[in-house]
Amino acid sequence: MRRQVLIILLTTLIASISCSKDKDVQTKPLESQLLEATKKNNAEMVRALLKQKIKIDEKDSQGRTALLIATRNNDVEIAKLLIEAGADVNIQDQIQDSPLLYAGAEGRLEILKMILKSKPNFKIYNRFGGTALIPAAEKGHVEVVKELVKTPIDINHVNNLGWTALMEAVVLSDGGPVHQQIIQILVDAGANVNIPDRDKVTALTHAKKKGFKEIVAILEKAGAR
Repeated sequence: MRRQVLIILLTTLIASISCSKDKDVQTKPLESQLLEATKKNNAEMVRALLKQKIKIDEKDSQGRTALLIATRNNDVEIAKLLIEAGADVNIQDQIQDSPLLYAGAEGRLEILKMILKSKPNFKIYNRFGGTALIPAAEKGHVEVVKELVKTPIDINHVNNLGWTALMEAVVLSDGGPVHQQIIQILVDAGANVNIPDRDKVTALTHAKKKGFKEIVAILEKAGAR
C-alpha cells in the first residue's frame, strides 16, 4: 500500500514538473519563441508565430535577428518567410554581420537573391570595413559575385586592410580557375585594376610575384600596370 502511494505521489510530481515546463515555454515572449524556432529550423512554428503581432527584428544575446540566424543556417524557407514578413535585412549583430554581409561572405546564394530584392543598404560594412563583395570574391563564390556586381555596390570599395575585392581575389587566392573567373567578372563589371594596396603594390604586381599567369593576362588586357 505504501509503495502504491509513493508511486502515485511520484507520478503526480513528474506531471506537475512537465506541466510547469510546458507553461514556461508557452509564456515565453513571442520574439524569444521566434528566435528559438529559427535556430531549430522549425519553419512551421516560424510561420505560425509570424501570424501573430510580433517584433520580427528582435535580437538574441549575440545581437542576431531571426533573419540573420536563418541566413547563417542557410535555411532558405525560413529566410523567405521572414523577408516576406518584412524582416530588416540591414541589422548587424555584435560582430557586425548583417544578413547581406553574411550571405555574401559565406555564399548563401538563394538567400542573397531574396535579400537583394529587399533593397539592402550597401554602405553597411563588416568588421573589416568591407562590403559583401570583398569576401565573396576572396572565397571563390562565383555566383554570388555575379549577383553582387549587378547591384549598386561599390565594386572598388577599399576595406580596412587596404584591399578591394579584386585585390583580395589575387592576394588571398590560389590563382586557379575559380578566381580567374571572378577576376574576369570584376574586370568586366568595371573594377579599377590599378588601385594599389597600402604598400602601393598593385594587383598586377602581386599576381606576377605569385606566378598567376592567367590572372596577369586578364589584368594586363584590362590596362593594369
